[in-house]
Amino acid sequence: MGTTLRLAIAHRPPTDPAASLWVAASAGTGKTTVLTSRVLRLMLEGTPPGRILCITFTKAAAAVMANRITDTLRAWATMEEAALGPALRELLGGRWPSEEQTALARRLFAKVLDVPGGMKIQTIHAFCQSLLRRFPIEAGVAPHFEVLDERSSAELLEATRQAVLRQARAEGGERLTAALGVAARHVGEGEFEELIGQLVGKRSRIEAALAAHGGTAGVIAALRRRLGLSASDTPQSLLEEGCRDAALDAAALRRAAAALARCDGNDGRCGARLARWLAAPVDRRIQWLDNYRGIFFKNGGEPRQRLATKAFAAAHPDLAAALEAEGRRLGALQERCKAATVVEATEALLTLGEAVLAGYRAEKAARSQLDFEDLIRITRDLLHRPGVAEWVLFKLDGGIDHILVDEAQDTNLDQWAVIEPLAAEFFAGAGARPTERTVFAVGDTKQSIFRFQGADPAAFHVMRDRFRDRVVGAGRVWDEVPLERSFRSAPPVLEAVDAVFARPEAAAGLGSEGPIRHVAEREGDAGLVELWPLAEPRELPEPSPWEPPVERQSGDSPRSRLALLIARRIARMIADREPLASQGRPVRPGDIMVLVRRRNAFVDELVRALKQNAVPVAGVDRMLLTDQIAVMDLMALGRFLLLPEDDLTLATVLRSPLVDLDEEALFALAYRREGRLWHALRARAAERPDFARAHDYLAGLLALADTLPVYELYAHALGALRGREAMLRRLGPEAADPIDEFMSLALAFQRSHAPSLQRFLHWVETRAVEVKRELDQGRPAGDGQVRIMTVHGAKGLEAPIVFLPDTCEVPRHALRLLWHDAGDGAPALPLWQPRMEHDCALTWAAREAERQAEMEEYRRLLYVAMTRARDRLYVCGYRGRGRLREDSWYALVEAGLAGLGETFAFDSRPELGAEAGWAGPGRRLASPQRRSTRTEAAAVAALPP
Repeated sequence: MGTTLRLAIAHRPPTDPAASLWVAASAGTGKTTVLTSRVLRLMLEGTPPGRILCITFTKAAAAVMANRITDTLRAWATMEEAALGPALRELLGGRWPSEEQTALARRLFAKVLDVPGGMKIQTIHAFCQSLLRRFPIEAGVAPHFEVLDERSSAELLEATRQAVLRQARAEGGERLTAALGVAARHVGEGEFEELIGQLVGKRSRIEAALAAHGGTAGVIAALRRRLGLSASDTPQSLLEEGCRDAALDAAALRRAAAALARCDGNDGRCGARLARWLAAPVDRRIQWLDNYRGIFFKNGGEPRQRLATKAFAAAHPDLAAALEAEGRRLGALQERCKAATVVEATEALLTLGEAVLAGYRAEKAARSQLDFEDLIRITRDLLHRPGVAEWVLFKLDGGIDHILVDEAQDTNLDQWAVIEPLAAEFFAGAGARPTERTVFAVGDTKQSIFRFQGADPAAFHVMRDRFRDRVVGAGRVWDEVPLERSFRSAPPVLEAVDAVFARPEAAAGLGSEGPIRHVAEREGDAGLVELWPLAEPRELPEPSPWEPPVERQSGDSPRSRLALLIARRIARMIADREPLASQGRPVRPGDIMVLVRRRNAFVDELVRALKQNAVPVAGVDRMLLTDQIAVMDLMALGRFLLLPEDDLTLATVLRSPLVDLDEEALFALAYRREGRLWHALRARAAERPDFARAHDYLAGLLALADTLPVYELYAHALGALRGREAMLRRLGPEAADPIDEFMSLALAFQRSHAPSLQRFLHWVETRAVEVKRELDQGRPAGDGQVRIMTVHGAKGLEAPIVFLPDTCEVPRHALRLLWHDAGDGAPALPLWQPRMEHDCALTWAAREAERQAEMEEYRRLLYVAMTRARDRLYVCGYRGRGRLREDSWYALVEAGLAGLGETFAFDSRPELGAEAGWAGPGRRLASPQRRSTRTEAAAVAALPP
């Protein structure tokens, strides 16, 4: 039986066109194939192509699915009769097609081409955009609205933020000025910009909280109620009230002070401090409060177990009790002051944030623009607005019979709020037509790793229960199907994954409602999982105090040593033509993927080590544009054109590939010159050919800089003057992506700004523009080169060999903006805790909830990382001076593999040498190749991605 047929039979239930299905698909189970097969099956059963709506998570996923469907239908249209029947039989799960179905299969390609606008296979944002285009008046948007991309949205938000801060600094509005003053007391300018960035990054949650409570004042009132504060409580008022005699048992404390003063030692000193504080006026008491609290609390803030000696407590039990009561009162006062500080800071931040968001909305409205969040929010409101939603749904209801949702685990509740009303019409009222209308969702909570985009794995189960109730209530067929048979990974990899996540500590947060279990379809294929011992810090010998410090001593870096080891082992695999047994061929660079949790210094060191060992490497999947050498050179060229007298910038340009003046020539030009470097180059251009070439190149560009717009200027430098060719020749093909992105930025800037070179350079410098490189299997960059990617970037991809080196660090919660969720269904309330010393009960609970959610996603990332491997998985890591945390990836894998496989003697000294290398026991789980290579080669071609 062929692989495709096995896949069809294994996935037969999810393609049943008569049932609404909720599919929990583990990694590697052929989710894309299942979705594609269902769409094909629906059309084969007579559903018009235009009545199927398929919502995908990304544009790339939509394109892949659309291409697969189109390619299949094109093949059906021209396939020989003898081949078409078996192909349809595989799709139908082993049942031979009828004559009508065979004839329909040949016509489907033409029918799809005739669908106005093409099949509805699109992202949720694209669907919302099309819906708002169709119903702009009902939605309250301009019919000609434009959609802002992320870069334009960020630029508009930044401009609005700057305008609000200028207004606050100009004292044009008392509230803004006061709010800015409160914020400035707690953070510096850089921290404040970061904080405002966090606020506007969560603007949908902020706007939901503001709308639910009627603005900033309502949100603050709700916070005060939950913290037990009155409307007039401020940190200063609470201190003043708490330091008055009326707030404490002053008489008892004065007697205690007098009694303690008569004692020796610590009791006497405490008595003097107590008496001094009690004798002071309220304003001095506030100034001396920290000293006064030292009587009752330790430096770390913990209450003292004993406030006086046992002898004093025995002689004066009533006074000892008064001291203990005062300690409790001071503790409660401190908590209330912390809470009041948090409320005051939160109010200031929300006041500024509300002004920024209001200005942002006004700017968008004036320009008839919507951002991506607007598309979701306005569509959601449209489909839930009484009196309007019914009309919209009535008009839509005649055009959709089946809804399919891909990556349902990453669809957030706002997006579900768009999908749910559409599907609700299938099973209620006139919408419940005799024609079978279905909902199909496929996802995997274990792979929900986009929390920063609002994804909540709990929503997957919440929406499943809602749809189940609707479908079953309407008397329709409903089924929940788990897909556990993996067509991707070899048995040892799956066995390791199951073992790691069998422990409750590792499985917490994965969202699985039962034990995590995978069934290997590739039984009999060779596989390998290795856990290497950590690269740990070494003790370096102390330098002799009698030796002069004439040589630089390089410090120990476990990170560098691990990067070098991975690079050399990869180089050896390729040089030795190490066999990839399951595919019957040697290992190639494109077979290898290195996954990291985040882009850090290790990635740079690994890229450097791979290049030093002559291993083709595609670089990283994302890069900061202004960190790329090619872009630095282009920006230096622009700065020179603005100010030729800048010697350092000119020297940079001369040494860049654009001019390519060597170091000896630059030294000869610059040494002992008189005046500016540009003047020297101009004066000595006739002396040497390389000076003349450099001068003519730069002088020509200077002549054009005042007349050509930004894009045309750089296009001339890179094209007609062959600058791009020179940069790629020196920097390598990986410089192409940054250059292209830089030119795209120049074109985008030119379309929306005045053609100013200086403004363009500032515009680029002040924006953290990332370049995303598609390092998937379908591109040359990923075909013959080692790929280094984040786990987020590798979602949906796979590789025969995967290294996991970034396994020891755990997330560090650095957000100052917290969220308090009361659990009552109301929108969460924002909290700004300026410093840790202001931590109160509410912020502590919010921070713990955030930390727990972050750690749960951290473990889901580990699941995604491990399941990218097809044949081999190498887990390794490097440790700093601190201890390894028990909840780190490395510790979780080590504990999970403890009872599996065998121990092997790991030794990196042959590759790194005795000084840099390390050795120790590792863990290995392996299986030999038992299936024939020819059979496997045929099967691999049919495997889903």
